[in-house]
Order: sequence, then structure tokens, then C-alpha cells
Amino acid sequence: MAGQETHHTLDLPRFDKRVRLLIVVAPYYKDIADNLVSGARAVADKAGAGVDLVEVPGALEVPSAIAMASRMADYDGFVALGCVIRGETTHYETVCNDSSRGLTMLGLSGVCVGNGILTVENRKQAEVRADPAGQDKGGGAAAAALHLVALSRKWASQRKGIGFKPAEEEFRIAGGSKGPARA
Repeated sequence: MAGQETHHTLDLPRFDKRVRLLIVVAPYYKDIADNLVSGARAVADKAGAGVDLVEVPGALEVPSAIAMASRMADYDGFVALGCVIRGETTHYETVCNDSSRGLTMLGLSGVCVGNGILTVENRKQAEVRADPAGQDKGGGAAAAALHLVALSRKWASQRKGIGFKPAEEEFRIAGGSKGPARA
């Protein structure tokens, strides 16, 4: 039974330079969204991060807004928040899958995103997951974004080869088995 399991939660990372987070929330279920935002803000405050908030119409617009902000604004990380409750049609699957896929694609492209879009069967499940005093999924999404920002900053100082250019200042050249292999 899931209620009896224990979970390990990583300590929040520490930062030398202030982190800027953007929370993007779909407030379709306003009370649930407000709880998610409260949890995310509390975790961001605990880590000393600055937070801005924007609202979008629905969960499908959250990845688009984050993609735009990652290209056009100066944020270190992003927190995606919203709630999708199963209804009578297959629209639920579309919204859940496509919003999640959009956020995953952003993450794979190097954007630091914490996904706190709830995908639940009913309102009661959403209330429990959104409650900052309960499962605090908004706070968990903010923590995930902060951990990715910490990794990004850690690895930003390390240089690896880009494309075909090796990390060293030496270049390999193409050619036959005779002649120099390095320039």
C-alpha cells in the first residue's frame, strides 16, 4: 500500500549565486493551482531563490510558455504547475501525455524544469497531492527544478568537446593510414 511506504527526499541544494525561477501555472482548478503555487514558493524561499509567476490557460500551454521564457527571458529554472482530472472523454490522455512530453523534451534539451502538473482520477486525489501540508507536489516540482539548476551550474564550468571539436586544443584530421593523424 502506497500510504505506508517511505520516500527519500534530497536536501535542497545550496547556491553561491541567487537562482531565478519562473513558475508557470494553469489555474483551471484555481484552488488546487493556488496550493501548488504556495508549495513551490515555500521551497523556493527556503533555497533563497527568486520567483516570478505567470498563468496560462491550460496544461497544454505550460510547456510552450516555458519554451518561450527559456529562449527570451533570463531564468535559471522553471516550475510547471497545473492539474488534469480525468473526465468522460479521451481528452484527459491527450492533455496528460502531451503536456508531459513537452516538458520532457524541454528537459532533454537542457532546460531545468520541475514538473508539478498533477494527473489524477478525481478531485480528492488532486487536493491531497496539491496540499503543501500533505504531499506538496508543488514544492516537489520546485525542488526538482532547483536540483537541475544546481547540476547545470556544476557542469557549466566543465568543458567538453562541442560537435567534432575535441576538448583539447588538438584536432584530428581525416586521411588514409599514412601521414599525420593530428594537426
